[in-house]
Amino acid sequence: MTLKLLEDLASTDRLPDREDVAAIATMNLSMLIEAAATRRDRAHGRAISYSRKVFIPLTQLCRDVCHYCTFAHSPRKAEAAFLSPEKVLEIARAGAAAGCHEALFTLGDKPEMRYRAARDALAELGHATTLSYLAEVAHLVFNETGLLPHVNPGLLDAADIAALRKVSVSQGIMLESVSERLCQPGGPHFGSPDKAPAARLQTILLAGEQSVPFTSGILIGIGETREERVHSLLALRDLHDRYGHIQEIIVQNFQPKPGTRMADMPAAPLDEHLWTIAMARLIFEPEMNIQAPPNLSPHAMPQLIGAGINDWGGVSPVTPDHVNPEAPWPHLKYLADVTTSTGKILVERLALYPSYALTPKRWLDENLRPAVLRMIDGEGRPRTDAWRAGSSTELPASEIMHLSNSRPVRHANKELAGILARARAGKRLQEADIVRLMSARGQDFAAVCQAADELRREVVGDTVSYVVTRNINYTNICYFKCQFCAFSKGKLSENLRGRPYDLPMSEIASRVREAWSRGATEVCMQGGIHPSYTGEKYLEVCRTVKREAPGMHIHAFSPLEIRQGASTLGMAIGDYLMLLKDAGLSTLPGTAAEILDDEVRADLCPDKINTTEWIDVMRTAHACGIRSTATIMFGHIEHYAHVARHFLRIRDLQEETGGFTEFVPLPFVHMEAPIYLKGRSRQGPSFREAVLVHAVARLALHPHIVNVQTSWVKMGPAGAALCLSAGANDLGGTLMNETISRSAGASYGQEMTPPALEAIITDAGRRPRLRNTLYGDAPQDRAAAAFASATHSLHAGFESADVQACAV
Repeated sequence: MTLKLLEDLASTDRLPDREDVAAIATMNLSMLIEAAATRRDRAHGRAISYSRKVFIPLTQLCRDVCHYCTFAHSPRKAEAAFLSPEKVLEIARAGAAAGCHEALFTLGDKPEMRYRAARDALAELGHATTLSYLAEVAHLVFNETGLLPHVNPGLLDAADIAALRKVSVSQGIMLESVSERLCQPGGPHFGSPDKAPAARLQTILLAGEQSVPFTSGILIGIGETREERVHSLLALRDLHDRYGHIQEIIVQNFQPKPGTRMADMPAAPLDEHLWTIAMARLIFEPEMNIQAPPNLSPHAMPQLIGAGINDWGGVSPVTPDHVNPEAPWPHLKYLADVTTSTGKILVERLALYPSYALTPKRWLDENLRPAVLRMIDGEGRPRTDAWRAGSSTELPASEIMHLSNSRPVRHANKELAGILARARAGKRLQEADIVRLMSARGQDFAAVCQAADELRREVVGDTVSYVVTRNINYTNICYFKCQFCAFSKGKLSENLRGRPYDLPMSEIASRVREAWSRGATEVCMQGGIHPSYTGEKYLEVCRTVKREAPGMHIHAFSPLEIRQGASTLGMAIGDYLMLLKDAGLSTLPGTAAEILDDEVRADLCPDKINTTEWIDVMRTAHACGIRSTATIMFGHIEHYAHVARHFLRIRDLQEETGGFTEFVPLPFVHMEAPIYLKGRSRQGPSFREAVLVHAVARLALHPHIVNVQTSWVKMGPAGAALCLSAGANDLGGTLMNETISRSAGASYGQEMTPPALEAIITDAGRRPRLRNTLYGDAPQDRAAAAFASATHSLHAGFESADVQACAV
C-alpha cells in the first residue's frame, strides 16, 4: 500500500494525509528519493533555479541567542550598530553592477529591545525601531538601484508586514522547527523568544492574510527528530493551503561553527538532509519550490538535486554569506556546471518566484509591479538579454550561437524528445507540451529550434517567400481602447504619438495606383474603428481599390472591422462578407487576435471582440471562400499557457476549415504602448521567446498550417534571418509605409525592397521566391515592376506629408 502511495505521489497532484506521510517516512531512502525526483521533474522539468543577489546585513545585533549562530553578536565599540544608508547603497550598487536582481536584507530580530546601543543608533538615524529603518533603506535601494528587496527581519505583526510589503517583493522567516522542546533549557533556542514556534507560525499566517510572497523552511540537525521535521513541514503546508503564499521551502542543514555553544555538535548527516528534502517534496504539491543552500553542501550538490530540490537559493557574486561566513558561495559557472552534470539547466529567478511574478496584482504593492514586469519574461523569470522587439539592439550571443550551430543537438531529456517526436508526426500537442517547448533554454532551446527547422525543410523545402505589398492604414482614429495600441488617436482613444487622420478615398486611390506602378500584387488595409464608419465605408474602400487597379489583391479588414461593419448595417456576418467579396475583398488579415484567450483579453483589450467572436468571424469567412492569415501578438501580459491555448485554437479551426494561409508571430513592441507606459505589461518578449514562438508554431500547427512568417518589422532584419533557422519560411511583405509598428516605437517598418529582402534570404543560405498573397508565384510583369522600382526610393516625407494633409 505504501509503495502504491509513493507511485501515486510521483504521478499525481494528490497530497497525502498525515497518516500517509507517517507511512512514507518509514520507506527506504532510495525509494523516497526516486519518487521525489520524479515528482519534482513533473512540475519543474529540467530547471534548477537560483537568485543572483547581493547580501545586505543591516544589523548583526539581535535580542536572541541561538546557540549555533555566528551572525548575531553583542555591540562592539569599533563597529556601527547599523549599516548607514550610504553603506547600504554602496553594497547595493555593487550588486547591481554585477547583474544582481535581489537585495537580501538580513538582520537580527528587534535588537533595540535588548541593547541601548541599538536604540541610540536608531535614534541618530531618525527611527524608533529596526523595522522602520529597514523600510526606509529597502525603499532607498529599490529607488536608487532597481534591485528588488527581500527582507528577513524576524517576527512581524500585521502592521509591520503591511509596511514592509510596500517596499519589498517578498519577505521571509525560517520556521526552523515546531518543536517546543528545542526552546527548553539545554535546547538550541533557549533564551531566544523570537524562536517560539507559535510566534513564527503567526508571522507566516499574517503574511498570508496580506498576500505577501513568503520564504520559510526548516533547519535540520539541531537536535530535532524526523517526526518533528515532518510536523514542521506539515504546519507550513497547512498555512500554504490556506493562503498560497509560501513560495519556497528551504531545507537547511546544520553546520557547527567555532565559537558557538554547538561548536562540538556533529553536522547534519547527508542522508538525513536527503531524506528531509525528499519528504518535503512529497509532502508539498509538485509545484512547490524546494531549496537547499549549495554552499553548505559543496561536495554533495548532485545528491541534493537527486533528492528533489529545484532551487539553490540566493547566490551572490559580490558579497559573502554573512550567516555562514565559513561557507563561500560557489562560483556561478561552477554551479551551472554541476547542475548541468545532473542533466538539469541552471536558470535565474527573482526574489519573487515566477508564478508570483506573473500575477503581480495579487502579490505585489502597486508601486513595485512595474519594475517586476519590466524585468521578467513570459515565464516570470528575469530577462537575460537587452534585445527588444522592433528595436535596433544587438541580438544576444547565446541564441545566435544555438541557432547558428548546424550540428545535431544531442539532448538526453526524454520528455522533450517525446514532445518533439509527437509534433513532427503531426499529432495534436497538449497545452502542457507547448508550455514545455516555450520554456526551453540552453540546449533544449537549440533542440526545439532545430526540430522546427528540420520540419520546415521537410514540409516546404529551402525556399523563402515574400510578397510585394503596400500597407494602407486609412485612419488612426478609433473608439476602442486596446491597451497595447499606440497607433489609434483621437478623443476616444489613448492620445499618443502623431496626429489623428482619416484618409479620403482620393488618397487611398492614389496610394493604390502608386503601389501597382511599383509592382505590388497586394494592398494590406487596416485602420482604427472610426466612430463614423459603417459597413458601407469598407465596401467603398474595396470598390476604390478595384477601380484603380483591377488586378490588385485586397487583403483587408480584421475580424473586428468585419464584425463592426456588419453590425452597423444590421447584417449577418456571412451576408456582409459576401458583399465585401463581391466588392473585391480577397483575403482577411488575422489581426485583432492578439492572444485568443479571454483571461488575457479582459485586461489587454476588454472592449474588443472576444475569442469566440474572432473565431466565428474567421470560420464564417472561410466558409464564404475568403481565406485569411492567423496571427499572435505576444510578450505583454500573457503566460506560456495562454500562448499554448492560442496555438491550439488556431490549429483546431484550421483542421476544421483549412482557411488559414499562414501563421504570423508578432512580438509586442512596447515602447509607446499605453499598457507599458502605465506599468502594466512586460517589455515585449525576450529574443529567446520571440524565436521560440516561430519554432513552436511550426511544430504545434503541423501539418495543418505549412507557412510560418517572420516579421522583419518586429524582429529586425537580422532577427528575422535567424528565425529562418527556427521554422519560418516566409518574410512577409515589402510594406511601403507601415505605420502601426512604428507608432508603437519600432525602428523598422517603412519599407523593405525586394532586393533587400532577397539579400536576407540568400545570406541565410536559402532561395528567395516572390509570391502572391495565396502563395502562388507572382506574375512576371509584377516582379519586373517591383525590381525596377526598387532603384527609386519613395519621395521623401511621403507618409508624414499625407497624414498632415489629411489630418482631422
